[in-house]
Amino acid sequence: MWQEGDEFGPRDMVLTREQLVRYAGASGDFNPIHYDDERARGFGLPGVIAHGMLNMGLMARVLKEEAPAGACLERFGVRFRSMVRPGDPITIGGRVTAIESSDGKTRAHLQVTLGVRDGSPAVSGEAVLSWPAS
Repeated sequence: MWQEGDEFGPRDMVLTREQLVRYAGASGDFNPIHYDDERARGFGLPGVIAHGMLNMGLMARVLKEEAPAGACLERFGVRFRSMVRPGDPITIGGRVTAIESSDGKTRAHLQVTLGVRDGSPAVSGEAVLSWPAS
């Protein structure tokens, strides 16, 4: 079971263009900055960039996989700090900042980051996971 100060991750992966295409289809977000390099550059970007919500979804998946059995994600908020591009190696991880028990539940407060390239955070966030108190 998690304790305050525990770390989780890191989970390393490479964001693929296929993931962007699949996410666009699932979300209905067909903004050309997510699939057309030339149009993305026309908007002043270095090329195609990942959907911010795709990055957030990858972070949520890691949270769920790392969480204690039966845990639910109660809250999750992020700040988008920099762009993530297809082919970028990304690392997702975080730490437990507090554990509390009330209302028959245990709650873990977490900080989570998605780092890119040099390890600088591209997305940072805070989450609260809960599960039945034992």
